[in-house]
Amino acid sequence: MTARVLIVDDILPNVKLLEAKLSGEYFDVITASSGAEALEKAATESPDIILLDVMMPGMDGFETCHHLKNDPMTAHIPVVMVTALTDATDRVRGLESGADDFLSKPVNDVALMARVRSLVRLKMTVDEWRVRENTANKFGLVGQQSTAINESYEGAKVLVIEDKAFESEKFVETLKTDDDDVTPVRSGEQGISLAQQNVFDIIVVSLSLSTEDGLRLCSHLRSNERTRAIPILIVGEESDMKRVAVGLEIGAYDYILRPIDRNEMLARVRTQVRRKRYQDRMKANYEASLSMALTDTLTGLYNRRYLMAHLEKLVKKTTDARKTFCLLMVDIDHFKVINDTYGHAAGDETLKIFAERMQQRLRGFDLVARFGGEEFIVVLPDINLDMAMQVAERLRKGVAGEPFKVGTPAEPLDIKVTISIGGMLIDLSQGELTIEQMLKRIDDEVYKAKEAGRNRVYFVGLGEIGGDTPPAAAAAPAPAAAATPGAANVPHPRPADSQSRVTDAGTPQPLAPVTPAPVAPAAAPAAAPAPVPPAAPAPTDNAIQGNPPSKSGETTQ
Repeated sequence: MTARVLIVDDILPNVKLLEAKLSGEYFDVITASSGAEALEKAATESPDIILLDVMMPGMDGFETCHHLKNDPMTAHIPVVMVTALTDATDRVRGLESGADDFLSKPVNDVALMARVRSLVRLKMTVDEWRVRENTANKFGLVGQQSTAINESYEGAKVLVIEDKAFESEKFVETLKTDDDDVTPVRSGEQGISLAQQNVFDIIVVSLSLSTEDGLRLCSHLRSNERTRAIPILIVGEESDMKRVAVGLEIGAYDYILRPIDRNEMLARVRTQVRRKRYQDRMKANYEASLSMALTDTLTGLYNRRYLMAHLEKLVKKTTDARKTFCLLMVDIDHFKVINDTYGHAAGDETLKIFAERMQQRLRGFDLVARFGGEEFIVVLPDINLDMAMQVAERLRKGVAGEPFKVGTPAEPLDIKVTISIGGMLIDLSQGELTIEQMLKRIDDEVYKAKEAGRNRVYFVGLGEIGGDTPPAAAAAPAPAAAATPGAANVPHPRPADSQSRVTDAGTPQPLAPVTPAPVAPAAAPAAAPAPVPPAAPAPTDNAIQGNPPSKSGETTQ
């Protein structure tokens, strides 16, 4: 692993010594001789880790670290304080100022390299989440960025794996200061079992377990999907530094050496809890932004972008498995009238209730997405034709069967809502279809349902199915605001597709022609009447004139 390391020290020999050690491990080294220069280079050179001396003229290491950790542009950069100070009070002060570790001179080379590599790995993870958060920020999907040091640390859930009771009690007593919920266990097996059942903010593992290998336990925790993101703090002896270095390589986040200073323990636990909560928040922001990008904010349904990606995967999956699926296009009838009559607030509430009713009447793995305006697409995977038609009818009745209760308690409104549905069973073993062709076909069926009077379900190759009104009923009158004189009660012909049937395989076949019944001869008239020419069709709507029916007045403004 290589990384860019910023060394900050006002004594040139110290800088050269660290530079030689790090360069020998193939790290890219940059240097600064003061706190002010360190702040400038941290902002312009983007180091992966900063090794910071404490005792410098002017701005000392504590102040420099404080500035670094409170600047959102540099707060994510790990800081290791390297100093001749050895007092526990100084270590605690450094950790509380935001430093990730505190190494005393002369620096143990094993500890230094292990710590640098460990912190660089952690930074790479944080950087990935920061990139995603920044992308979401550009679209205004998340709020203002914060820093890890501003995260809370109180009330953390801590798992302590230590077989020495007096050591466990020390952790419990110390962490009560922050109202932490500490769970001590005596064995790794108990710890793993609890970690599988609960969510912890940090796990403390002793390297001195009498019957188990603490490093093996760390490896198991890090390789398990449920626990791999939980910070691990290992506890060892001064003589354990090589094992500590291995632990950091395995994936432990931090370590503390015995005899344990209570304040240092508290500071290190706080640092890890803050870091975890910071990463959890960034992950939650990213997931929220992803959800906002793929879902309709008004209804909570998936949007068109997600639908198209989902259909691409479904087509491949069903083709490979030789299964069928169904697509339904659902259009809310006269939705513009609802907006114009009751207001857009009532229209929005109608869409929300509609989405709820749709989801309540579908299987858990079915998908419903808002396609645009008042149009929705329902995807029914692994389904046959009969079941698909039943689902479509259930959706239609579920919407039309009960008025939508909108408005306020003071001014309640009951709005009668109906839908028109176009459906198609997709069997790609019978021939290839593009997603655009599928959507076009079910859209054509919606037009037929609208043309036949709305509140109907039409399927490709089958025509109207189910319904509460006769199939040849006249088209519903247009809303008063958009009525055409003389067009209210003109009957529409049934679509040609209705004169067909669907075989068990879902393939449309033409029906046999219907032979007219013979008509009994009437009494001989006195004189044969002159033939009457057929009446010219009334100029009503677009459907009567031979054009596709228009959806004008049915889209959300």
